[in-house]
Amino acid sequence: MPSSKRSLRGLYAITDPVLLPGNKLFDGVEAALRGGAAIIQYRNKYASDIERQQEASTLKEIIDAFDALFLINDDLSLCQRVGADGVHLGKSDGDIAEARTILGPEKILGVTCHSDIRYARKSSILGANYCAFGRLYPSQTKPDAPECSLETLAEALQGSYQSVAIGGINLNNASDIIALGTPMIAVIHALFGQEDIEIAAKSFSSLFI
Repeated sequence: MPSSKRSLRGLYAITDPVLLPGNKLFDGVEAALRGGAAIIQYRNKYASDIERQQEASTLKEIIDAFDALFLINDDLSLCQRVGADGVHLGKSDGDIAEARTILGPEKILGVTCHSDIRYARKSSILGANYCAFGRLYPSQTKPDAPECSLETLAEALQGSYQSVAIGGINLNNASDIIALGTPMIAVIHALFGQEDIEIAAKSFSSLFI
């Protein structure tokens, strides 16, 4: 990871094509960055490969201007083509060791672990930089995602790997999660579903100060 980039800490914003259709994607991400988002993950399961490349390329220009980190969801090839900072893989979306080999040592590799601490430990050994634990609360984006308790998250935070908390996080519960020592909170609807995305991002980002 380039030294000029921010570390894996702070507000981790994940895009959603339903909440951010068309050019709203770029306006929404820029607003989140103005509000202090440290990491942006581009996630769009519905667009064509051409559309995804166009969107990711434009996002990279916006994100680079704020010196934030840019990750791609589940697409190693797209990550490489647009020069993103790394990729996030779902628990069943690829071989971690192979992904690390493809990415090389400098790129960021994140993985979804749900509530599986053993998987997180194994992933870290194989080359993952961080592990995502959740859903911690009822989620509008992924209501059927496996649950993860705060107790499991607290145990995970004792590991040698970085962790990100995800799932139903909003301004009413984010402080409790950060108080456990969580370096990153991933937010979708509570950020990009708000009328003023910049203000929402500032509210989340201020919790890390």
